[in-house]
Amino acid sequence: MKKGNMKTDEFNVNGITMKSIFKHGEYGLAIGVVCILILLIVPLPTFLLDILLTVNISLSFLVLLVSLHVKRALEISSFPSLLLFLTLFRLALNVASTRLILMYADAGGVIESFGNFVVGGNVVIGMVIFLILTVIQFIVITKGATRVSEVAARFTLDAMPGKQMSIDADLNSGLITEDEARKRRKDIAHEAEFYGSMDGAGKFVSGDAIAGIIITFVNIAGGMIIGGLMQGMRVTDALSTYTILTVGDGLVSQIPSLINATSAALLITKASSKENLATELTSQLLTVPRATGFAAVVLGFFSLIPGLPKIPFIMMSLVFGSLFFITRKVSMKTMAESDVKEQKAIKTKDKEEAEDDFEALLQVDRMGIEVGYKLVNFVDPRKKGGVLSRIGTLRKQLVRELGIIVPPIRLRDNLQLNPNEYHIKIKGQTVAKGELMHDSLLALGGDGQKPIEGIITTDPAYGLPSVWVSESKKEDAVSLGYTVIDPTSVLMTHLTEIIKSHSHEIVTREDVQKLIDNLKKVSPTLVNELTPNVLTMSVVHEVVRNLLRERTSIRDFSTILETLIDYASGTKDPEALTEFVRQKLCRTLCGQYQDEENKISTISFDPRLEQEIINSIKQTGNKSVLALEPSYAQKIIDAIATTMKKTYTSSSNIVFLTSSTIRNHIRKLTENPLPYLPVLSYKEIAPGIKIESLGVVSITNEN
Repeated sequence: MKKGNMKTDEFNVNGITMKSIFKHGEYGLAIGVVCILILLIVPLPTFLLDILLTVNISLSFLVLLVSLHVKRALEISSFPSLLLFLTLFRLALNVASTRLILMYADAGGVIESFGNFVVGGNVVIGMVIFLILTVIQFIVITKGATRVSEVAARFTLDAMPGKQMSIDADLNSGLITEDEARKRRKDIAHEAEFYGSMDGAGKFVSGDAIAGIIITFVNIAGGMIIGGLMQGMRVTDALSTYTILTVGDGLVSQIPSLINATSAALLITKASSKENLATELTSQLLTVPRATGFAAVVLGFFSLIPGLPKIPFIMMSLVFGSLFFITRKVSMKTMAESDVKEQKAIKTKDKEEAEDDFEALLQVDRMGIEVGYKLVNFVDPRKKGGVLSRIGTLRKQLVRELGIIVPPIRLRDNLQLNPNEYHIKIKGQTVAKGELMHDSLLALGGDGQKPIEGIITTDPAYGLPSVWVSESKKEDAVSLGYTVIDPTSVLMTHLTEIIKSHSHEIVTREDVQKLIDNLKKVSPTLVNELTPNVLTMSVVHEVVRNLLRERTSIRDFSTILETLIDYASGTKDPEALTEFVRQKLCRTLCGQYQDEENKISTISFDPRLEQEIINSIKQTGNKSVLALEPSYAQKIIDAIATTMKKTYTSSSNIVFLTSSTIRNHIRKLTENPLPYLPVLSYKEIAPGIKIESLGVVSITNEN
């Protein structure tokens, strides 16, 4: 026997795999549905009806056991369709058994056993039990499950936009990869479809219960008519014969139906967890020893009350007392182990601090985060899923996006900061700061019509209006359209934006040298051409910084180096070389801004204004400068900003397109007032990219 992998469902037994078993499952399903329809038309022999009734009961128990053991409802996402097939199968058997009862007064051994053995052959008892089962199913289980499905479907659909934005925030903060984000988006879509389907599937169960009652009374009436009028039986004999069989048929039908309703309700009320339901219930009910101890005392007191049975209460008191001593012992052992670990951690920390070299305090970290004392828990290296563990993921993400290796980020606490404040530092200087509420969640967005109660603030990463809300108001915030983010993700998103904005300050010549050394492993000829006579390291470093300043990825470092070597004979000016490199990286640049239709939305200068700007460029030595009057330059900036505001209704991703002659000058002009406006030249548009002009920047005489 070969070992199988449970994660891939590749169980292999003597060459037979699970995939091979279910390879033609669609044919089996089609045949099964056709057979169910045949049951509605063709009379069945009693032995075959007995087999099918047993199959019905067995399938119901199987579905119930699977529902108990799955950890998430989506693990059995086909349940709504399965519930439909089971209901149709049960009703088809009901029709087949009704036909046999009315035609031959015989419906097989299973129904007869339920009619005689289960209810003792007593018609009244059988009817009472049947009605009780139907009431339990219809009023208690089915009604509750239907209500839960409606609420779950509504809240799931309302929460979809917030969950999607939360995934985007986790992706931006480096908490998850693109594949994980794609999988989570699919899970959200499947979850919405599942609960929407379950909302409708609940009607199958409620309709099944009503149909069972109607069929039972129709069978009794039909049996009385057939037995008394058509076959000449006495009224008492007809009542005894047909009613016993009808009640047995009703019980055989309602028990699987009740099990199916229980499975549906169980699946809908199940929350996502890492354990199955039995493990969760056991662990959660027995986590408070005092509760079981108090229950033992109360039950013991009941056994002393005159008139109450003593033995049952004494037995249960002993059971709960035993549970109290067992759970208390386990709880104390767990607390002792936790205290030992905490003491070891404190001793280790004290030892490390005692051995610290004070001269290390003089060193300047390239990047660091300092937090107030209330945020120390966020930067605790022992905390799973904390800032430290996410930084590693963030560094990998930035390697893929920007092509740079972010240096290690030092995390420190600073008692001089406000308790909830943090500072992000580059080379020892604070470049950004913000505040986090360690026991709250940040709610972004919302429709603005129904503000949520909380502490009003602004998102530190993008400056968007937001609200700090408590954990208990998370669902309310999501239902109102807010995107709810935990404090750690807020900090990581802010850190990501700071690194992207200041990557040109972070990268050093040593980093560039490492990139060159890494490239030499795959392109030794190209690297060997780069000599100090061709280009110095300072020029290459400056070009890399210029690219990163505009958030241009340098991951394709071979193309960058190739272009620098090709154009180095004509100029050594880093800015001119940067423009040549950008033109070679046109596909990388356009890939940041194009949509799914390979289209880029742009605004551009009026031709006359663009020519005026070109004419204002002056050469000073090896450099060119834009010689514009400050007031006129401000008018140009205002005109660009006005045009951007007009086009945001059409597209939120606007690119400013201009001539390659003035591209760098316009970028410098708009760098501070319009930091998020990308500026591309016509030569940086890759072949096959469509240009959609949304506006033209011009300055009228009134301006």
